[in-house]
Amino acid sequence: MDRRSFIERIAALIGIGRAASPAPTNGARQIELLRSSVVGFEYHVFKTVWPWLTVGTKLDLVREPDSAFGRRAVRVDWQGWRLGYIPADDTAAVNHLLHNGQHVVAEVIGLDASALPWDRIEFALYLNTGSPS
Repeated sequence: MDRRSFIERIAALIGIGRAASPAPTNGARQIELLRSSVVGFEYHVFKTVWPWLTVGTKLDLVREPDSAFGRRAVRVDWQGWRLGYIPADDTAAVNHLLHNGQHVVAEVIGLDASALPWDRIEFALYLNTGSPS
């Protein structure tokens, strides 16, 4: 997803521009904001954690304002292991959502053992809105 599509989804969520996706019957909504690869995976623990990752694995997002990668860096973790980072082009918006306490969820949507290490984990970011009943 490109930056324009990402911004349009955020705008739809807050009520400007195109309408957001319809709410599920339980009152909660999950809006996909981004699909990307975890960057920097090859520099961290990929050999250690690779065998345990599966499609559907939930990932943790951690703001890193003191990171060497910039004050808006967002780290991607799994069970306390640093996997890498959200790509630089998308960190400002994701960091802003996290900073403002939005419920942003990351999930593995693809794994490719034959890809280069920086393309092995594809994830999706979702914004959860509303409250499930």
